[in-house]
Formats: sequence, C-alpha cells, structure tokens
Amino acid sequence: MLDILQYVLGAGSGLLVGFVLALVGGGGSILAVPLMVYVVGVANPHVAIGTSALAVAINAATGLANHARAGTVKWRCALIFAGAGVLGAFAGSTAGKAFDGQRLLFLFALVMVVVGVVMLRGRAGEGDPGAECNRKNAFKVVGYGALTGVFSGFFGIGGGFLIVPGLLGATGMPIINAIGSSLVAVFAFGLTTALNYARSGLIDWPLALVFIAGGVLGGFGGAIAAKRLSEKRGRLTTIFAGLIFVVAAYILWKSSASWH
Repeated sequence: MLDILQYVLGAGSGLLVGFVLALVGGGGSILAVPLMVYVVGVANPHVAIGTSALAVAINAATGLANHARAGTVKWRCALIFAGAGVLGAFAGSTAGKAFDGQRLLFLFALVMVVVGVVMLRGRAGEGDPGAECNRKNAFKVVGYGALTGVFSGFFGIGGGFLIVPGLLGATGMPIINAIGSSLVAVFAFGLTTALNYARSGLIDWPLALVFIAGGVLGGFGGAIAAKRLSEKRGRLTTIFAGLIFVVAAYILWKSSASWH
C-alpha cells in the first residue's frame, strides 16, 4: 500500500502528464512510467507500466476532446491508425509482461532516443494542412499503426511519441494535426495494454484514479498551449524531441545503475 504523500505525488505527476500529453500528443507515458517508479515510488516496474497505461488512456481521451473542439483532429487517419495498432498493442503487452522490468525500461529509453533524433531532423517542415488518408497512403498508415501498436504494448505506453512521427511520415500532415489525431490511438493502445495488465493484477487502482484526476486538469492547459505554439514553426517539434532526450537520459542512468 502507498502512503498519503505518494498519492499526492501521484496527483501532481498526473497533472504534469496530462499537460504534456495534450501539448505534444506524446510524452504522456514516457513521463508517466518514470514518474511512477522514481517519484511516486512504485516498486514493481510492471505495476508502474500497467497503472500508467490506464491513466494515460483516460487522460488522452480528455486531451482528444479538447483538440476535437479546436478542429485539429483528422478522424479518418486517426481511426485507421488506431485500428491497425490495437492487435499489435495486445501482442506487445503480452510479451512485455514476460520481460525483466528494469531491462524493459532500459530498452524503452533507447527507443526514445532514436525517435527524438528522427523528430529533430524533420522539424523544419510545416506539413500539408490538406493531407488526408486515402488509397495511396493507406498501406503506409496501416503499417505504421500496426508497428507502433506493438511497441506501445511492449513498453506499456500510450505510444504518442511514436504515433506523432508515424502520422507525420505516413501522411505529411502538420504536427498540430498529428498531435490531435494521435490521441485517438494513444487512448486505444493505452486501454488495450491496461486491460491486458489488469488481467494479471498489475494495476494499482487508487493510484490510477488520483493520477487521472490530476491529468484531466493538466490536459486543459496543454491543449491551449499546443494551439498557440503550433503557430511558431518547429517549436512544438523541438519541445517534443527535447522532452524525449531528457527523460531518456534519466531512465538510462537509473535503470543501468540498478543492474549493478
């Protein structure tokens, strides 16, 4: 059982995650998992992964509602991407539960570094506001979605930090649309992963509730900030990549130290 201070830290962590999730579409779980382990103090990495997957899924739904009101969601692309990835998320989460928790965190950080580099390389592009998902790019969208789902489930993440680059690469849409659209898949992947972990008793339900409550509040502020920053070329992408690098470095340090 966690103590009162840990639940307060959980609510504060949720506030930060909700803000970041609405701001850049990704980053919810790349923050949620290390916050659960290193700030709140959840001893079992698998419980941290399962609990954060549930919390991020619900927070993503809040962020999605805010982006939908702002008109930044491309629904056809979002639904195709999410549909392709749900089965992958189930398969990936099944494999992830059988993997050593600390090594899972270490691999998680390495993937984050690769994604951050890819995002920075493409930050100058503004994207095509008229980009849509059609027969010409459907195969690419489905492929990216399925692969992202596997990674999402394996690492216990909503997958936004993979989904946003995936949508950008598959469709060429502006990053603000990729962020809004990604939240459909973040919700679907996170919920699929959480249900799989729940079957194994790997979710701390009270912690998930306070984390979600904090995230709902943070999500409103994040959506407003995302809309404003999207008007400055490359700013959101740079923030997105910078966040990934900082958290990846911390996870690599903490998880590698635990092996000794």
